[in-house]
Amino acid sequence: MTAMTQADASSAEFSLLVDRYRPELLAHCYRLLGSVHDAEDALQEALVRAWRGYEAFEGRSTARTWLYRIATNTCLRLLEQRNRRPLPSGLGAPSGNPDGPVPGPVRSVPWLEPFPDALLSSAALDPAAVIGARSGLRLTVVAALQQLPVRQRTVFILRDVLGWRAAEVASLLDASVIAVNSALQRAREQVRELSIRPEDAREPAARADQVLVDRYAKAIEEADAAALVALLSEDATFEMPPMPAWFRGRPAIGRFFETRILTPPGKFTLLKVAANGQPAFAVYRRADDGTRRAHGIQVLTTTGPRITGITAFLDPSLFPLFGQPPALSG
Repeated sequence: MTAMTQADASSAEFSLLVDRYRPELLAHCYRLLGSVHDAEDALQEALVRAWRGYEAFEGRSTARTWLYRIATNTCLRLLEQRNRRPLPSGLGAPSGNPDGPVPGPVRSVPWLEPFPDALLSSAALDPAAVIGARSGLRLTVVAALQQLPVRQRTVFILRDVLGWRAAEVASLLDASVIAVNSALQRAREQVRELSIRPEDAREPAARADQVLVDRYAKAIEEADAAALVALLSEDATFEMPPMPAWFRGRPAIGRFFETRILTPPGKFTLLKVAANGQPAFAVYRRADDGTRRAHGIQVLTTTGPRITGITAFLDPSLFPLFGQPPALSG
């Protein structure tokens, strides 16, 4: 075999390896960074590093572990230069008066972004790997992870989400097993304080009631605030980054939607998408010329027959990630 054909074979092997693990590595980078755009940049850099070192890979660990090591270290380098990505609820108490003035968007905060489920679709990814990749992607879980110091966040993801052994994490981070276990304990305590259950971090989001989801879309499109409120739990939350204000409870959310959002009927069109393993919508707003333009991505958090959280990401630049056009005609 010539040197050229050896290089071709090596490139083909690496491509197969990347195709197999890319979706779950992207999800891993997203958990750490809180941004799909940052995760894609980090993964691209990690794969370049992996390709440069591929011929020297001696198989002392599995290829998956080797790639996770490179991706994790790439994300950690990026996190040295970047702030955490919160939701509005991670910055302060809920707004008390839905009729009062609402502060404008805060662009200086690097807000948390939703993760399109479609990015986990891959013919090379087996069903078990899909389930593993979706673990710990719930929006509330990722938001909670952003509250942790970087080292604790990394240890928690590797140990409690991905199920790595303490010794494996210690080797990756060049730390002792004692230090890893200590960081994990502190991370678990803080996650519990944020009302995240251990199973929320380990398992994909439960399948939402589609009737509930459809009723929500109908209430928004028909500007029916009463119907919307009937779908909410008593302590539901509503957030809309980059707006820093957020609301808790059915009365406050209902009042805000009735007076600020659902006026008039037909103002919004909702197209189903999926994000963070949860039901979501690409929301279009009708312009004066009748064109429906990209407005935001809404992600619903549900528990049984109720909606417990609505997160409206008012960022039209997210639409390409979800395969949605910038505008609808008619």
